[in-house]
Amino acid sequence: MTNAGDNKGQVVQNFKRHESDTGSVEVQVALLTDRINSLNNHFKVARKDYASRTGLMKMVGHRRSLLAYLRRKSVSRYEQLIQQLGLRR
Repeated sequence: MTNAGDNKGQVVQNFKRHESDTGSVEVQVALLTDRINSLNNHFKVARKDYASRTGLMKMVGHRRSLLAYLRRKSVSRYEQLIQQLGLRR
């Protein structure tokens, strides 16, 4: 299994809002989405890894609350992020 942090810098580069941005909501959601996707691939091989599944559910909940916050603050940024990440088809 590859480490989810392998392309962290690239994800930050793609979603940052300004030059020194590493913690905006967009970056946090993109990093969580990357980790969630890598865990989903892991579960195709390790179906009985319940401890990791618990962590996955925590990450999904955290991403959901970050998206709700972004939607309250700026609907246009929310919609742009959803489109870029391919969420909520």
